[in-house]
Amino acid sequence: MTKILIVKLGAKGDVVRTLPILIGIKEKYPNSEIFWLTKQNCKEILSTSEYIQKILILPCEINENFDILYNFDTEEEATSLAMKISAGKKYGFYRTDGYVSAFNLPAEYYLNTLFDDDLKKTNKKTYQEMMFEVAELPYNKQHYPLELKEKDKKYGENFVKKNKIDKGKLIGIHMGAGPRWPSKAWAEEKIKEFIKKAKEKSYEIILFGGPDEIEKHEKITEELKEQNIKIYQNNPRNSDKEFASLVNICKAVICSDSFALHISLALKKPTIGLFFCTSPDEVEDYGILKKIVSPLLYKFFPEKQDQFSEELVNSISAEEVLKEVEESIKF
Repeated sequence: MTKILIVKLGAKGDVVRTLPILIGIKEKYPNSEIFWLTKQNCKEILSTSEYIQKILILPCEINENFDILYNFDTEEEATSLAMKISAGKKYGFYRTDGYVSAFNLPAEYYLNTLFDDDLKKTNKKTYQEMMFEVAELPYNKQHYPLELKEKDKKYGENFVKKNKIDKGKLIGIHMGAGPRWPSKAWAEEKIKEFIKKAKEKSYEIILFGGPDEIEKHEKITEELKEQNIKIYQNNPRNSDKEFASLVNICKAVICSDSFALHISLALKKPTIGLFFCTSPDEVEDYGILKKIVSPLLYKFFPEKQDQFSEELVNSISAEEVLKEVEESIKF
């Protein structure tokens, strides 16, 4: 039995898009026991995996010895831990003298994309491809399916029944953006314009958001209501499984480069991703993601991707997005 520890503490979207590594590990080490070290906010998603034998939640003491350690994070907490954990072989990243370094040569490429803007701009490898290289595992676009149990699916089905929604034409929209990349989300006026055009074609809309979008989404919903346009909203405090259950009832999902995008792809939903200031090349499409790239992206990416631009977030039209939705949905 090969005892393996994965370290991935990052944002939930990053954790979801790292899940395919589990398939690669099992392909190479079928007789293995996999541990995953993460933070509390990622536990719920990781608990859906049949590949993981034990989820370790920080803060915790790790006194076990592992045959293999994979650290896919470059932040200080994870890289410092990677130095301390006992393992026969280590892949990925560690910290020495205050700087992040690579345990193995293939991990250096990904590390360089974080610090070299020219390489970041010209890189055509997806995040998944680079993580498989970090782990020195063969990459064949392994897709990790998020399998919801029947009890988890009921949340979404009950939402449909309660609101009497025709889920055959149900579109989910998630356009959140954190403070790190404020131009990641589509402009509010464009979202409203899209909803109006979609409703004219009898589409139903769920507007997805979290606690940070409560005020914004209430404003959009009220403005549309005044125009006799009804849309639905998720509970902004949904658990991750509840969120995934609602995504699961959608016929297609429109989103930025976000947690919602990675959940939608894991559920094999037709997904339309809008890219304003992050790399479209780093996102694996699995044959189900249609990427709409802002014509202004490379004026901002990567040097100015942390800046907000009104012109940038308005640079993708509602008509273009609706066209892709209609082409993605099969009746």
